[in-house]
Amino acid sequence: EEIERETTYPDGKVEKVLKNGCHLVYFPNGTWKKVGSDGKTITVTFFNGDVKQMMPDGTVIYYYADSKTTHTTYYDGLEVLQFSNGQIGKKLPNQPPKLYLCNKYIVSKYISEKHYPDGKKEITFPDQTIKNLFTDGQEESIFPDGTIVRIQRDGSKSIEFNNGQRELHTSQFKRREYPDGTVKTVYMNGQQETKYVSGRVRVKDKDGNVIMDTKA
Repeated sequence: EEIERETTYPDGKVEKVLKNGCHLVYFPNGTWKKVGSDGKTITVTFFNGDVKQMMPDGTVIYYYADSKTTHTTYYDGLEVLQFSNGQIGKKLPNQPPKLYLCNKYIVSKYISEKHYPDGKKEITFPDQTIKNLFTDGQEESIFPDGTIVRIQRDGSKSIEFNNGQRELHTSQFKRREYPDGTVKTVYMNGQQETKYVSGRVRVKDKDGNVIMDTKA
């Protein structure tokens, strides 16, 4: 682009105004800033390779060259961290975006993380499994095959399989529900109970011996 005006300041800073309305500012340390013709789109390229972009809608995108991590903060408070090398994104509270660094010494298996204004976190893994972490301590994992695993605060777990079966794990028992209405429960002492939709109930001891069968 053609330069309309160029100004050199005593501190070594150089400002160039282009004919298309863009402003370019070069700092002595190698950092430079570009202000778009709209005056609202600003890109700062730092001497270390980091890049900060400020968009007209308030979105701020910060790219960390060293860790190849992108941290995007949207106007509504949503934060998205995208990882290219499997490192953990570590958000430091009450600090400016430049301090939202990657810890190079902790290895993670996930590639992106979203922070919602309500405190919810959404983590996406390389196999596209999605884990949601809620502020009340609950967790939800959605697997590529459609399986959904939910973990409650008390540690109990429910699993919804893509074949229609459902499983519930608690500290007292493990129960599986089948699409045909059959419910099979295995208790901590090893006892097994199967209830059929017909009303039949069969109970086995821990060794597999039938101790009750209504055969209804």
